Parts: sequence; structure tokens; C-alpha cells
Amino acid sequence: MSDGPSFHRVLPAWQSGATGRGVTLAIVDTGIDLNNPEFAGRISSASADVAGSRTVAAEDGHGTQIALIAAAARNNSGILGIAFDATIQVLRTDSPGTCAQSAGCKFTDDSIAAGINRAIDAGARVINLSIGGSNINATLRAAIARAASAGVVVVVAAGNNGDSTDPAINRNEPDPFASSTASAGSGNVIIAGSVNSAGTISAFANKAGSFANVYLNGLGEEVCCVYENGQIRITTRNGQQFVTVVSGTSFSTPQIVGAVALVAQAFPNLSGQQIVDLLLRTARDGGATGTDPIYGRGILDIANAFAPQGAATLAGSSAVVPLGDTMVVTSGAMGDAGSQGKLGAVILDGYSRAYAIDFANQLRDAQVQPRLTNALAGQSRYLAAGTDRLALGFTIDGRRGATAIAPLRLGHADAEQARVLAASLTARIAPGRQLAFGFRQSADGLVAQMQGARAPAFFVAGAPGDDLGFLAGERSAVALRQMVGGFGLTLSAETGAALTAPERFVGELRLRREAERMQRVGLALDRRWGGIDAALGASWLREERTVLGAKFHDALGRGGADSAFLDARTGWSLRPDLRLGVRWRGGYTMPQGGGAITGGRLLSQAFAIDLEKLGVFAATDRLGFRIAQPLRVERGGVRLNLPVDYDYATLSPTFASSTYALTPSGRELTGELAWRGELWSGDAAASVFYRKDPGHFSSLPDDKGVAVKWGRGF
Repeated sequence: MSDGPSFHRVLPAWQSGATGRGVTLAIVDTGIDLNNPEFAGRISSASADVAGSRTVAAEDGHGTQIALIAAAARNNSGILGIAFDATIQVLRTDSPGTCAQSAGCKFTDDSIAAGINRAIDAGARVINLSIGGSNINATLRAAIARAASAGVVVVVAAGNNGDSTDPAINRNEPDPFASSTASAGSGNVIIAGSVNSAGTISAFANKAGSFANVYLNGLGEEVCCVYENGQIRITTRNGQQFVTVVSGTSFSTPQIVGAVALVAQAFPNLSGQQIVDLLLRTARDGGATGTDPIYGRGILDIANAFAPQGAATLAGSSAVVPLGDTMVVTSGAMGDAGSQGKLGAVILDGYSRAYAIDFANQLRDAQVQPRLTNALAGQSRYLAAGTDRLALGFTIDGRRGATAIAPLRLGHADAEQARVLAASLTARIAPGRQLAFGFRQSADGLVAQMQGARAPAFFVAGAPGDDLGFLAGERSAVALRQMVGGFGLTLSAETGAALTAPERFVGELRLRREAERMQRVGLALDRRWGGIDAALGASWLREERTVLGAKFHDALGRGGADSAFLDARTGWSLRPDLRLGVRWRGGYTMPQGGGAITGGRLLSQAFAIDLEKLGVFAATDRLGFRIAQPLRVERGGVRLNLPVDYDYATLSPTFASSTYALTPSGRELTGELAWRGELWSGDAAASVFYRKDPGHFSSLPDDKGVAVKWGRGF
């Protein structure tokens, strides 16, 4: 490999399949070594001597060296050019006999113009002009203008007078040949400056000056390597071997020419002017920040040029896709599912270039809840009062300075004043009829309270009764219960918000959770038969912009979702001090169409099995054991219709429907043994637990531990 490809970061372009194949690059120079194996089978039949009647075989090595830097073959031998598969059109323009003279090769504007016109006619996409001199004549100016009109990019050397001491030469401007060529090119010309391998402007290079906006640097100092007899020339001195390197803006020019060929092949939709703008815009900075009169736009960076630029949109739509944004935020019920799957699509960047991306790489999984920490950290107190007709309950922040309680009103402002964490009011409004309101409490909690459901309390192992598969924010609920014979019939409703995991946006990480609105209604039937109690319930959850707590970026569509839940529970008092309980929740979620989302389904379930013993060490203490699984997506996903391919010939995408699976590979199962009772005139609790695959993440270590909590009110 020569020095240029690595210095200009060409590897991402090669990895994407860009090699220059099918693109013709024209070298208007002194001919080429036809026997050099680096060019075998790739010299265009449209090559010609446009300054005489000779062949294109070179008399010197200048044109050959340019061709090597731009397009030396990938043949496991010698150097490797930037566009190693490109077709090379050789246009010999040196005046006959001049290359053999000590003054070197000479060119005329008319012959250069003839070479340019020949390149245009042959369909070349880029022309290399490693030539310098005076202002160009009208003939050459017209040829340059014609190239620009045809969409052909012209790259011209800035000149090598940067270290000249001749007062007649302006070394702080490109030489007149380059500057007049750029003036005639209507935005299709790049002036090539030169830097060394450290990115420092070469002393010999003419600087950008007033042409800074079209001036781009390539590696032009000590560039490997000169060939001899089809191989790298190696000389031996004092037992050491050396290769011959070259320097000059003549050799920085083909670095840029090779890059143009790669871009033209990879993105055939781009015009010549767009290619020029792209390479200039994506240059890495050199010298003073931004465009400056020494380095111009900076240094050629092919990797940057191949990366998406500007505002990206989903192919075939106007939906903007900010590439730094979080595209999908999953919920707790989905565990590690998001990072397990793929969500491929094609986007178009600001140049309408197509890129295949996997939106799963822009995903944030739901955060695993530290349940033990949450259980131990709270310093809340429960206050209750009531009669046989009216009951009030408050959970308040019990930290010092936060226990002052306002009058028992359920207004939001009053609740905030008292730092109320949750509150409920239950009233018997008629025989066999109860009405309940909840502030920061779920409908499930109200229903369980009205049904008189019993369940042991645990630090870590939750129950399905209030598990929607995602973290829920502030909620308000109402429930109405009517006794019908021996059955209790309860109608409930609640409004609240689904809290999604923190999201990353371009340039920032939003650490706060986003709250998305939801509503839920439910109907439950319960009955007691001696020592057995049972309940069966159904509810309907409407999420406005989430899918079982997961959120999709606006570019994909936020149609929300509807979920139907079925709940069943039963409890059996095996004897007065021993009780067995089973709870189960099953869910069926239907994503609503919107944007790229066309539907899908998710089946989920949660369960808990409890065994509780009363009066273990004292008459009022209790010991419980629970095995539980929080709500988990068992199968299914969201169906999306996304662009998966793009045809540059028709400038149209191909769409395909696929399902983004949201079933996690992990399955959280928690076993917990918990004791609660009175100790030392206070309330005590202790727990031993084991939590497998926390949060349904198979890669996370199992969570296990022991917890003890004691508190006393004053």
C-alpha cells in the first residue's frame, strides 16, 4: 500500500465496496508505462496522444507515478492506489520531444484542452491535471467549462512555488494555471495542495490564498514509491535498502482524484459539483480552525466523505432520522430483547445518498430496577382513618421536616404541600356499594383494597396485580364496587403516564424519564367460599405514544398501542395460620399503525405463588415465601414496513415488512423468604432473596442478598 490510502482514511470506503470499478479517471499528463502490471487490463481504449501521433507510452515517469498513486492495482504486489479498480484513461499531452530535454516536459493549453475534451467524450468522471504554469487561454477555459457542464470533476495541482524566493511569484496563492482553471470550472474544480504525513502544509506547496474555498490538501510529500521495470525501485547503499519517494502537488492531486472515483462509484446520484462540495465539506481541519488562506478547506478525509452528512431521512419518506438520537427505548417487560434483534432500514443523507443502517444500534434498553434499594431507601409512613362508611389512607414522606400534614383534602396542591406519596378515599355510598378514589395510586391497588385481597409483603419479589411491564408515573384512579349476591363486581379506571428510559439525542443525554400518557379501564369479579377467595378481572390499556412502555422515534412512528389484560388470583387458607396464594396476569398488546409501524402483537405474562405462615415467633409476626416472574413478553413484536434497498437508477427505495421481535432472552425469576413483625418496640422486616436474570437480561449476574429493616415511630 502507498502512504495515501491510510493517511486519507480510505478503509471505510473500501469496506463498503467502493473500489473505483466502472469509473473512468482521466490523467492528462505525459503518458504511462504500459508494461507496468499495476495497470493491467484497466487502461481505457479511449486513451490517446492528443499532442502528437505517438503512443501513450511515457518517456518519463511523471504520468505513470500519478496513475500509480490514484489507481495502482490490488494485486498483492507493490503499492495500492486509492481507486484500485478504476479505469485509467491516459491522455498524453506533452509536446513531442520536450520530455527528452533537460528543461523537462512542456505542455500547451490547446493540447491540454484536447485531452479534457477527449475525457469528457469518453465518459470520464474525474480529470487529473498535475500541471502548472500561467493563466489558461480561452480554448482551455472553454474545455474546463464544458467539463463542468458535463458534471466532470477537475482536480488541478496548486503548484510548487511555496518556498520560492522569486519576488515575481506569489507563493501565498495557487499558481496562475490552477487559479484560472478553478475560475473557469463553475464549482467543479478542486485545487490540490500538499501536506506531509503529519498533516503540516508542505513548504513547497502554493498556499490557498483567495481560493481557500476550493483548496483541498492531499498527501504530497515523500509519497511512496517510484517503479522500475514494473516493480518498486529498490536501491542499496552501504548494505541498506531504500525506496524512492516523490514530493509535489503533482502527487497530492491523484490522492483526491482517486477519492472522487470512489465517491462517484458508490453514489452515482451525485453530480460533479456535489462530489466537489462533499469532499471539501468533509475535509479534516488543518491550520487555523475552519477555512483559512493556508490550508483552505483542510485535508482530504475519505472516511468522513463516506459517512452520512446533513439531515438524514428515511428513504421514501420525509421522516427525519437524526443519527445521534435514540430510535427505540424498550420497556421492562422486554428486557434485553432490543439489543438481541435487528431493525434494518435505508436512510438518505443530505446528499440523497443511501445508507443501510440498523436502528437497533440506536436503542436504549429499559433500566433494570434496583428493587431492594428502592424498598430500603423509602422513609414513608402510612396513615389511615375511617369509619364503617368512610376510609382515608395516606402514604407520606416520613423524613424529618416532611411529616406536617395538611387537612385531609385530595386536591393536588394540598397533597404536594403535605408531600403525600399516595392517597386513597373509600366510601360506602349505598348498601353493598363502594366508591374509591386514588391519588398517585393505581386502579389495581384500589380494586384489591375494595376486594379485601390479602397478600404477604416482600422487598424484591413483586406481584402481577400492579405490573404493566413498565415503570408508571403519577396516576389517578377511581373504582366502583357493587355486590351482586355473593359476588363483588368492580369497575375501575385510571389515567397516568408510562415512564420511558432516559434517551440520547444529538449532542445530549436526557437523563430524565419521558412521561407518555396512558388510560386504563377494567372490570373484575370476586367471590369468597369459606377459606377460599378468588377473583377474575379484565382490563384495557390505551397508550397514546408507547407500546407496552416501549417508545419509538417519530421517524418510525408513534401510534401507541392497545393492550388487553386478563387477571386471575386465588387464595386458600389451608388452616387459620397458613395461606397459599396464586396470581397470574396475561397480556395481549396490539401496536397501532403510524409511520413505518404497521401493527404486530405481543403476548406477555406475569405470575406469583405465595405461601404465608402467621405467628411464627410471636402472635403477630408472619413469614412468607414467594416465587414470582414480573411481566415478560413471551413472544411477538412490532411490525414495521421499512425501506431495505435503494435503486440509484430510479432513485426509489424497495420496502419490506418485518417484525422487530421483543421477546427477551432472559427470564427473571425471583424467590424470596420474608419475615415481618414487631421487634424492640418497633417494626422489623428481614428478607433473603435470589433474583435470576434481573430485568429479563440473560447477561446480567443473578441478584441475591439479605436485607434487614427496622423502624420506630416517634
